[in-house]
Amino acid sequence: MLLNAVVSQGGETMKIAAGEQESVEDRWGRRTPLTLHLDHHAVEGLISALGRRPDGAGPRALPDELKRLTDRELTVLRAMATGATNAEIAGELFLSVATVKTHVARVLAKLGLRDRVQAVVYAYESRLVIPG
Repeated sequence: MLLNAVVSQGGETMKIAAGEQESVEDRWGRRTPLTLHLDHHAVEGLISALGRRPDGAGPRALPDELKRLTDRELTVLRAMATGATNAEIAGELFLSVATVKTHVARVLAKLGLRDRVQAVVYAYESRLVIPG
């Protein structure tokens, strides 16, 4: 994880950018880098919260259920969470629509979900996909 922090002139805002050091593989393969512009009150709160973070606390781990999915299935689930159709996912990942349908079916089966709507809700609730 790459984290950059820059305080603007006057010290009134702080820009924090977090993202992967590597380049983005595809549209859904990695999380989108995040840039925040915060006022000094938010920065003080953030620094205070980070200062109280217990030692050894790392990034939040994915739920055990998601560990059952292959990397490709995780990528398809991220794409489903953005509202992409099977055809759009197939085009972006250079797969046939039938292959994408198979991945979708396996995601639903492995996670015990009924339909795409439940898959989208699950992706957000498990923080695989973060709103924004």
